[in-house]
Amino acid sequence: MNRFIDLVAAGLVLAALTLALPAAAQGYPSKPIRLVAPFPPGGSVDVVGRLLATKLSDSMGQQMVVDNRSGASGVIGTEVVMNAPPDGYTLLINTIPFVTNQFLMPRAPYDPLRDFVSISLVASSPRS
Repeated sequence: MNRFIDLVAAGLVLAALTLALPAAAQGYPSKPIRLVAPFPPGGSVDVVGRLLATKLSDSMGQQMVVDNRSGASGVIGTEVVMNAPPDGYTLLINTIPFVTNQFLMPRAPYDPLRDFVSISLVASSPRS
């Protein structure tokens, strides 16, 4: 009898997951995506962000807007993203200070490992 109950429960869980998949996959992105570059316009992070935003806008069929929020070695823009709703519509493109600020600023308002989830490596430069 316990085996039967386990099989029925497993079947219900599988059915629930199967029915939930189409609902979860609907319509992302359904509104413009904001890509925050925490450095001034014209710098390397901004240029790479704009190139990325153009390509992603074309491939996703939804506008991606680059929002430069410079200051405090990238902390201001990074904090904007940290406080945004975690819905995938506010993304951060960053560089080395994202990780090093926690060691240089004793009261940095974020922890790069705890407060953020990495999506992809976008660019790199050759080592000297």
